[in-house]
Amino acid sequence: MDRQRPARGLHARDLTVTAGEATLVRDATFRLQPGELTALLGPNGAGKTSLLRGAIGLTPRASGWAGIDGEDIARMPPRRRARQLAYLPQNRPLAWPSPVRDVVALGRFAHGAALGRLRGADRRAVERALAACDLERLAERSTATLSGGELARVHCARAFAAEAPLLIADEPVAELDPYHQFTVMNLIRDFVNRGGGALAVLHDVVLARRYADRFIWMKDGRIVADGTPAETLSAARLGEIYGVRGRVEGERVEIEGPL
Repeated sequence: MDRQRPARGLHARDLTVTAGEATLVRDATFRLQPGELTALLGPNGAGKTSLLRGAIGLTPRASGWAGIDGEDIARMPPRRRARQLAYLPQNRPLAWPSPVRDVVALGRFAHGAALGRLRGADRRAVERALAACDLERLAERSTATLSGGELARVHCARAFAAEAPLLIADEPVAELDPYHQFTVMNLIRDFVNRGGGALAVLHDVVLARRYADRFIWMKDGRIVADGTPAETLSAARLGEIYGVRGRVEGERVEIEGPL
């Protein structure tokens, strides 16, 4: 890596993550840069969440390196890291029902905002996030009254409120119906179109093909392919990764059944 001119974005090099005697991720190298939506694909247990958490410093790495704009992420103060990278975890429990606006405002904590006392730039950032996720009319509603799709938009808005240049989203459309899957992916795509960089764990290859610029494929804790959909998506790849028969014709993807 060129230490004089570090590449922008999140980079991991030869990253290994372990838990006890088990190796969850081995020698993973990838990048996430502004202006790109990358889909992280692989079967359950492939190591996708462990890769994300290791790369952003939430899980200690056994070896390798990860950083943002050339700075080792493990040495970054949490507040500065949160200003550079918003994280949407797979599990997003709320400790208690709260107004939508207050949940979205949690995204401003890295900027020193105090809940219930938003001012200036913090208040404007929250309003922009509510508008981007079409939540303005729900801003004062309790999260306990929301549907699953509405709540998914609230969590997206919380991440967007940080106004960080990078977004890591672990299964952002899990358990959503097709309409709300498209809604959430459109929000992430719009974030990228505005200059952000997003890495999303997805299980729906058809949905990934529709939205993503790059695919990272994982199996058994290793990255086995990394490139554009045209370069890496094939019937053979679907069989290798998921054990299914599929057909890939240009941008059209069909999953036909198990091998």
